[in-house]
Amino acid sequence: MKVKQLLSYSLLAVTMFSCIQDEALNVEAAIDACTGTDVQFTINNNRDFNIYVNKWADLSKQALTFTVPQGATLAITDPTEDDSDFTLNADGTFTAVINFDNANHTRWLTVTSEDKSNSANYQIHAILTELPTRYHFEGLQSGNRPYHILLEEESIGADGLPRALQWCSGNPGFKLTMMAGTPQEYPTVQINDGYAGKCVKLQTLNTGSFGASAGMPIAAGNLFIGSFDLSNALNDALAATRFGMQFYKTPSRLKGYYKFKRGEVYTEDGKTINGKQDSFDIYAFLYEAEDNAFMLDGSNALNPHPSVVLLARLDQADAVETDTWKIFDIPFKKVGNGKSVNAQKLADGKYKLGIVFSSSIDGAKFKGAVGNTLYIDEVELICEEDQ
Repeated sequence: MKVKQLLSYSLLAVTMFSCIQDEALNVEAAIDACTGTDVQFTINNNRDFNIYVNKWADLSKQALTFTVPQGATLAITDPTEDDSDFTLNADGTFTAVINFDNANHTRWLTVTSEDKSNSANYQIHAILTELPTRYHFEGLQSGNRPYHILLEEESIGADGLPRALQWCSGNPGFKLTMMAGTPQEYPTVQINDGYAGKCVKLQTLNTGSFGASAGMPIAAGNLFIGSFDLSNALNDALAATRFGMQFYKTPSRLKGYYKFKRGEVYTEDGKTINGKQDSFDIYAFLYEAEDNAFMLDGSNALNPHPSVVLLARLDQADAVETDTWKIFDIPFKKVGNGKSVNAQKLADGKYKLGIVFSSSIDGAKFKGAVGNTLYIDEVELICEEDQ
């Protein structure tokens, strides 16, 4: 009897402890991400968020959505009558309209953990910015990050606005495969051996058992202007790569330098295709975007989508294997839909520009050769207004 009682008490204790564990409240207090209609990209450095918004954004009415740990809450530290309260969204994020129209375009937010034991203050800077037109691949986002995030900063323009860009890649998706132990083992990395200084190396890699089970046996190294939707990466990989930032000039040519080494074995759906060789891709496009939230993606940018006005794409006859730096110079051409650039819409920020580099031309469809390697450096976007 005593043995049975002891067993019963033990089981009860284990059950109670398990319930307590399951119901433990989250102790994390952090802001993990920020998005918004006008937000081009963000940089988070130790509780100091820089939010880069397009140059025509109304800083007095910035509708921002913040991602925080499960159960955490968010509040404006020094609210004004021009701010709205934070609203909790169905996905656990928080949205508020915040006025940044002050001397230094800065506000403070306080995030509190679910269990109320921890809180943290974040300084949020809203920065009006424009897309740079020269890309040197010399900068990386600081911090202890699992993969490289390349940054471009150009000198301030005649209008007093900074030119800045945070390049995107598929590295966040490759992280899910757990095939990389260091940043250098990802498909998209910065290296030292550039045409001038550093450059970017894009390499097609095997995604291991995780990728094979998901029907994504390879990952092409890629670099593009836009954003990567990690939540959609496994469901719709093409739609996960979203291209473009607002642009206010008419592009005429995309030029730069590349090196390329071809992978040996071409595969489709994980099966070897004898006699077929892989290649790389470089392209750029200008498209209409009446609403800044509208973006083209990997499924429709090259169809091309009816919104595309100008397209520049490397001719595959010029995509040669070379172990020395070779120049590319690609003209922008109309796509044949009867559209041309409207000067007023251009000035009003109703166009977006996308630039894409990929180590495998059909890598987005998981076709290509592991080992295909493309190096890119010293890229320049030449515009009609600057000639």
